[in-house]
Amino acid sequence: MKRELKRRIKQDEFVSGFEQVWLFVQQRRKELQIVAAVALILVLGTWGLSAWRQQRTLEAEQAFASALEIFQAPVTAELPLGAPPPAGTAYASAAEKYGKAAAAFADVAGRFASLPVGPRALYYAGVARMEAGQTAEAEQVLSQVAALREPEALAPALARLALGELYRQSGRVDQAVDAFRQVVDDAQAPVPRDYALISLAAALEEAKRPAEARAAYERLGQDFPASVYAAEARRRAEFLLTAASS
Repeated sequence: MKRELKRRIKQDEFVSGFEQVWLFVQQRRKELQIVAAVALILVLGTWGLSAWRQQRTLEAEQAFASALEIFQAPVTAELPLGAPPPAGTAYASAAEKYGKAAAAFADVAGRFASLPVGPRALYYAGVARMEAGQTAEAEQVLSQVAALREPEALAPALARLALGELYRQSGRVDQAVDAFRQVVDDAQAPVPRDYALISLAAALEEAKRPAEARAAYERLGQDFPASVYAAEARRRAEFLLTAASS
């Protein structure tokens, strides 16, 4: 009898609790419907945003790949004599090819500026301008990329190297030295620092600063003994040392 009474009490408690919950739901049905609707909207919105970002990234990479195809396309005037016609699109001159590539990369950079591909495309636009002989335009674009302050980002470091080469080609060797030195002195720059060092040393030679050039060559040999530039760096350092002694 006692067991049966306890069972009924527990059952009544369960029914009573369930009825209270049901009453709570009934009283706040509209509020709960609104909460559920908001939660559903948030879930769908998050999923939709993620899907949109993925689609946007795919479009950006496809557009970048199309621009890169132009950048890497052959130039008929540069093909060896008697070479078979290249497959795909070829351009009559380097100026034509790089001009089109620069425009394509600039379009990608403008349309997808907020994505990681944006700075990369802008860097290539600057390099293409430089290859096309458009020095002023190339300097403007590369300076814009080099000014980006993103730790360990590849595009700004590459842009500084490209600017150094642009300055060097246009006879502004002191500016080239400054550009190369920025990369050399940046321990976090995600570019081959041995290449930056050999470029810096060569620019210093051209700037008639032999002692600094020799120091840069020696540093390359010491810090990067396995570098493909190490043998040349040691040779140039010895030459400058001998020249200074004579």
